[in-house]
Amino acid sequence: MSNVTTDTDWSAVDWQKVNKTVTNLRQRIYRAAKQGDLKKVRSLQRLMLRSYSSRLQAVRRVTQINAGKNTPGVDKLTIKTPEARGKFADSLKEYEVWKAQPVRRVYIPKANGKKRPLGIPVMTDRAIQAMVKNALEPYWETKFEGSSYGFRPGRGCHDAIEAIYNSARGDARSRRKYVLDADIKGAFDNISHEYLLKTIGNFPARELIKQWLKAGYVEFGELHLVNSGTPQGGVISPLLANVALHGMEEALNIKWRYRRDRDVFELKSRRALVRYADDFVVFTETEEDAEECRRILTGWLAERGLQFSEEKAQIVSLNDGFNFLGFNIRRYEVKDRRSNRKLLIKPSKESVQQYRDNLKAEWKKVLGHDVGRVIKVLNPKIRGWGNYFRIGVSAEVFYNLDRWMVGRCLRWARRTHPTKSLNWIRRKYFNVGFEHGNKSWRLLRAKEHGGELLELGSIKIQRHVMVKGTHSPDNPELRDYWRTRRSKEIKALPKGKRTLATRQQGKCPLCGDWLLNHEELHIHHIVPRSKGGNNKYDNLELVHLYCHQQVHSKMA
Repeated sequence: MSNVTTDTDWSAVDWQKVNKTVTNLRQRIYRAAKQGDLKKVRSLQRLMLRSYSSRLQAVRRVTQINAGKNTPGVDKLTIKTPEARGKFADSLKEYEVWKAQPVRRVYIPKANGKKRPLGIPVMTDRAIQAMVKNALEPYWETKFEGSSYGFRPGRGCHDAIEAIYNSARGDARSRRKYVLDADIKGAFDNISHEYLLKTIGNFPARELIKQWLKAGYVEFGELHLVNSGTPQGGVISPLLANVALHGMEEALNIKWRYRRDRDVFELKSRRALVRYADDFVVFTETEEDAEECRRILTGWLAERGLQFSEEKAQIVSLNDGFNFLGFNIRRYEVKDRRSNRKLLIKPSKESVQQYRDNLKAEWKKVLGHDVGRVIKVLNPKIRGWGNYFRIGVSAEVFYNLDRWMVGRCLRWARRTHPTKSLNWIRRKYFNVGFEHGNKSWRLLRAKEHGGELLELGSIKIQRHVMVKGTHSPDNPELRDYWRTRRSKEIKALPKGKRTLATRQQGKCPLCGDWLLNHEELHIHHIVPRSKGGNNKYDNLELVHLYCHQQVHSKMA
């Protein structure tokens, strides 16, 4: 990179133009694929791979947005300044296909106490992978099944959970009483390279993908070459895993029909499938059919170099329940119902315990800090967990955790003021009937700040509206659908940010992209406070963190 001439002024990039260019090109690829014009698809994919806008967007994603932006690969390179980003973006023009580097293997803890391997590519490979993903993903979005929810644009865990509810609740669907709760053994490590490359076909960057797959990994300073797998941690790896696992519905003979009168997609089959990346469940009416599904999928997975984890894959009755994506799904006995059973989806016991353990660790970190710091550290954790589990039957769990939190608050206050009485602590930190009625044990910040610790019970329980059928944000005919859908996602934001986001129709006014795209959000003063600007809503905008930084760098 040191010999690269820098033409890109990172602080002057017009992100509205960049994002619009990339979005339009993705939608053109999608439209051509839908029309079956493969020649045009390949031409547009090559255009995306050469696109300056796609290159800029890729650099922003891997150096500013992604969680691992400060974690180096084997070359120990990170990119942290606007000048370095501009230089890096220009250097990608000279990228050599044959120089893909191995990933750096690290291990991260899993919820069950074990560790899973993570492959960290070098920055250059991450950025190029983001560009390749922009070219490959819209084509596959026209093919992917509606039952696939993991690592796809416009879809997520909540859609998968709602799909489970729709597959197994009430009426005729209550006949699906058994579940193949599947776990694939080392899916990302064992996917067949041969099968994956054959499936991708003559995609323009096929050779580049092959180089990434074959590059191997470095662990404890030693290079390990591989013949299978796509490393977890790579930008493009989740997409490649979805490509490899595509076709499961067809293998199980699961079919859908579109009800035009109700604008909904309905299952025509006795079986139902919900897949989130390499985790999936199959619902059947009998235990024998669940066994048949396992037999079918055993052969289907083998073609892809994969197999079930025999100790984890199980067939269970819905009356016994199972865990999926942090929730417990189970049918309970109830009175006054024709079926005498009701499907309830709750936070799993493991998720609740993990939440407690995480908050205990956070409480230890803030011991000795003032109450303002306590609230600032804990509220994002509480809000994030509550927003994730608000779609389930979670009110009782929220109530019990709030009661537990009162005890933690009191414990912190007593340790902070060991010589003070309980009445003194209560008057200083807790409500005593004023402002919040009988909620007399909610921890408050110092009165002059007016902040308070968030209660899970204050987060409204709300059913999630599942994405329709095979709908994709890359489909240019569905712009209104996605605009409406994303405006509803704003409801999970805190009140002040929610008000601004609603007024802005869910978009960042500085870059034109959707606010909720995994970037950190900041409140921007249109007229700076240093020049007399106030904190009223008409002087505020909700923007992405790095858009905000760009504005202030220009002002400076």
